[in-house]
Amino acid sequence: MQNTLSEQELIRRESLQKLRELNIDPYPAALYPVSHLAADIKTSYEDGAEGFEEVCLAGRLMMRRIMGKASFAELLDSSGRIQLYISRDDISPDEDKSLYNTVFKKLLDIGDFIGVKGFVFTTRVGETTVHVKELTVLSKSIKPLPIVKTRIDEETGQEVTYDAFTDPELRYRQRYLDLVVNPNVKQHFTIRSQVIREMRKFFDDRGWMEVETPVLQPVHGGAAARPFTTHHNALDMPLFMRIANELYLKRLIVGGYDGVYEIGKMFRNEGMDRTHNPEFTALEIYVAYKDYFWMMEMVEQLINAICRQVTGGENIEVGGEQISLAMPFRRLPMLQGIEEYAGVNIKGMDIEALLQVCQDLDIEVDPKYGKGKLIDAIFAAKVEPHLLQPTYITDYPIELSPLAKKHRTEEGLVERYELFINRQEIANAYSELNDPIDQRERFEDQLKLAAEGDDEAMAMDLDFVRALEYGMPPTSGLGIGIDRLVMLLTNQTSIQEVIFFPQMKKEVRI
Repeated sequence: MQNTLSEQELIRRESLQKLRELNIDPYPAALYPVSHLAADIKTSYEDGAEGFEEVCLAGRLMMRRIMGKASFAELLDSSGRIQLYISRDDISPDEDKSLYNTVFKKLLDIGDFIGVKGFVFTTRVGETTVHVKELTVLSKSIKPLPIVKTRIDEETGQEVTYDAFTDPELRYRQRYLDLVVNPNVKQHFTIRSQVIREMRKFFDDRGWMEVETPVLQPVHGGAAARPFTTHHNALDMPLFMRIANELYLKRLIVGGYDGVYEIGKMFRNEGMDRTHNPEFTALEIYVAYKDYFWMMEMVEQLINAICRQVTGGENIEVGGEQISLAMPFRRLPMLQGIEEYAGVNIKGMDIEALLQVCQDLDIEVDPKYGKGKLIDAIFAAKVEPHLLQPTYITDYPIELSPLAKKHRTEEGLVERYELFINRQEIANAYSELNDPIDQRERFEDQLKLAAEGDDEAMAMDLDFVRALEYGMPPTSGLGIGIDRLVMLLTNQTSIQEVIFFPQMKKEVRI
């Protein structure tokens, strides 16, 4: 189906053709020697400062104010905006003034990429400006940008934005436009990059090795989730996109590494909401000769260090509420949390009793749920909404944690915690199960749940059991949802705001 071009698009295509008729390539392939970024100039330049007599910048033309033989414009590069002063006789010193009179004034449009060379000065009103001596067309934009308009409110004197590019579906679907016209969005992704960089530094400084494990796996495991399934033609076998990389990383601990970590994509064929995307980024790390108590201390050190590096302090604001990431974080056993916030002691209850608790508390559950899922449903409904400040929820039911070591003192529980901040899970960690006989039995219990209709139950991974049979030292493991951590540090309530290209419904074109 052929799209109908708007009047503005038709005009831009005519300009494109006229540039070619003037022997100006609208899409040149030659290298352009950028020497400075806009933000660096605006930060560093002072009147008379050396090093700014010859500068070269490139970026989008975002504004023009034509005033006869001279004009002002704005250029947007990857670092921000800067003002340009463009004189006809400077960029067209010969008799032919077409570069200024025709190209700049008539054939260039907002959104076009240009390159400029010149020197820096300060205008009489104090604006740092590049006096352009040369101008080069670098790329013609044939679709108009959704330019955000602003005006000054006469009563308050404040700048007011209108006609903003704010529709979430359009912003996520056309992130390239979102990044151009909503400059604050870039900051979210700058922080995301910084978070990942700080994580790597934290782990590398402690001698743990970054590794890579398979994305396509013959057995889906490492978490309770529904996988994406594909087929490998040459091997004629089904494969699953990984829901976690846990079982492969623990194989490396069996192989003799003391600490390994991986930052990568996970894929879960589940619902989508403000905190879930089917493709997400997670960190997993496994360290030998440690337990979940040690991992609690390490995680709060990690998150505290990242927060201080990114924000400059230990306190953040999320949705108008203040959260302190100062150490230590609160520790609250899961069953104790349910008793504290739901007012019921469920310790030792069987499935029938837990179903009755759910009914009494108006918690909707599937009658086919096992004991672990019923406890988790009660926790999610009655405890999670209270977990604004960082809280380690510890000591989970064994039915919920088929890969965690049995609790050393509490029957029916495992040595596991989840870290909640701002009422959502940020991290999940265990004292890892390294008893191969116990592990096989746990997998068999998961197969029973799957037979009863639980499509998130884990599969039997016989090779992983075999690896444990060769011996794995006491180990602690951790997973952190990087997208959610970035949400926290950028004061965002939707995971789609911190993923460049979140999954979307198929676009319907008219």
